[in-house]
Amino acid sequence: MRRRLINSTLAVVLVVIAVFGVSLVIVETRTISNSAQEGVDLEALRIVSIVDSRLIGGEPVNPDILSEQSGAKRYAQIQIPGRDPIEIGTRPEGDVTRGLAEGERGETVIVEESRSAVTEEIGRTLMILGGVALLAVIAAVLLAVRQANRLTSPLTDLAETAERLGSGDPRPRHKRYGVPELDRVADVLDSSAERIARMLTAERRLAADASHQLRTPLTALSMRLEEVALADDLDTVKEEATIALTQVERLTDVVERLLTNSRDPRTGSAVAFDLDEVVKQQIEEWRPAYRSAGRAIVHSGKQGMRAVGTPGAVAQVMAALIENSLMHGGGTVALRTRVTGNQSVIEVTDEGPGVPADLGARIFERAVSGRSSTGIGLAVARDLAEADGGRLELLQQQPPVFALFLSREVRSVSDEPRDRPVR
Repeated sequence: MRRRLINSTLAVVLVVIAVFGVSLVIVETRTISNSAQEGVDLEALRIVSIVDSRLIGGEPVNPDILSEQSGAKRYAQIQIPGRDPIEIGTRPEGDVTRGLAEGERGETVIVEESRSAVTEEIGRTLMILGGVALLAVIAAVLLAVRQANRLTSPLTDLAETAERLGSGDPRPRHKRYGVPELDRVADVLDSSAERIARMLTAERRLAADASHQLRTPLTALSMRLEEVALADDLDTVKEEATIALTQVERLTDVVERLLTNSRDPRTGSAVAFDLDEVVKQQIEEWRPAYRSAGRAIVHSGKQGMRAVGTPGAVAQVMAALIENSLMHGGGTVALRTRVTGNQSVIEVTDEGPGVPADLGARIFERAVSGRSSTGIGLAVARDLAEADGGRLELLQQQPPVFALFLSREVRSVSDEPRDRPVR
């Protein structure tokens, strides 16, 4: 492309020089020739006028006097009737430019000038025009090279950017070139790079969230199936199978929730639900794991509360908090439900060492963990809470107190439940 741009520019310049240069040469040649002809004609008229005036006055006419008075610089021949021809200067050889003038007494003046002077003048003019044309060609080539570099370098950069996008490197370059069309292409490529980067981030996030969120339900389901395999009593088998089916339904809800969040993290399906049922289900699900660890999980606070949110998402948030206490906390884990203003609150606390001071402000960020865990659970829990219009906060670091705030379904005063501890 660079060569084509240079060749096309050079061709245009050469055509312009050929068209206007030839015309200019013709015009200059004619101008110089006409100027030489006018010069000899004027000198002939000047000499004949001098001859006329001297003849009328009866004064002598000779070469010296005519040469001095006319200031002639060319060869001149004066023919006066009845006299010998008078010559001034040296007669030129070869081609000449001739001027002729006749006086009132019948005298004739012929002035001649060698055409070599005209030829030299034309040659100098052609050299000047040729030099100007050469400078124009050089300037055109330099401008063409500069313009070609200005256009081809951005195209090379854009091709490299497209190649990087194709190879899986979606970083936008945010580089502009001062050419509107090329800048438009660069804008589109940068926008595409940003979209690809968001898609890749969403896919990686979905994979990480899925592996983390599905681990707990699958572990609980595996424990229930082990109970079924070891049970001899039919009623126990039925009970454990029923619980396993419930956990399968919850696992299905987790998968659907993950897919929904991967498309739009802010898409919620909030409804009014019984908060006690979710809390009870979580305690029953996690009690075997805590019993195996030699620890306990208890519930206290207001009963009969109804909140607005997605039951499956609330269950996932609570599971993340309970699992966090199981892995990083110690002693008894307490779930406390309370009401503050128009919000229902679920607090999860334990008797462990708490959250380190340097992690308190960043505990809900992804990949932030006080130990060797993934650091995804609390971040996912926060996203799930916010998707339903709630929020998840760390109220206290030592001992740790996490609180899930949900919109409360307000009922009449007579229907308000009383606080009572439950274990």
